[in-house]
Amino acid sequence: VQVVESGGGLVQPGGSLRLSCTASGRMTFSLYDAGWYRQAPGKEREFIARILRGGNLDYSDALKGRFTISRDNANNTAYLQMDDLKPEDTAVYYCNLRFIQFDYWGRGTQVTVSS
Repeated sequence: VQVVESGGGLVQPGGSLRLSCTASGRMTFSLYDAGWYRQAPGKEREFIARILRGGNLDYSDALKGRFTISRDNANNTAYLQMDDLKPEDTAVYYCNLRFIQFDYWGRGTQVTVSS
């Protein structure tokens, strides 16, 4: 199973980005809970949001309101819409897919918020 994040890049403060997380290989994407995490330099990995296989949503209290998670099971993809980005959102963003004992991570996509 491969998990690949995309959509990162350089954006100005106040801007938006949409990250994608696409899974491939022998797996049934719709069975997995999909989550987004981030890690800034010198900091621990931080939970952002999760969308369960049934569609329930769970957000970090600190980021709720600016970040929105969604999924498209037909295309094996989860998304993270990020609005009103701030310099402190600069980090590597990771996708996590989890189902029972199966736990997959992507390699991350860099998001840099700077003027």
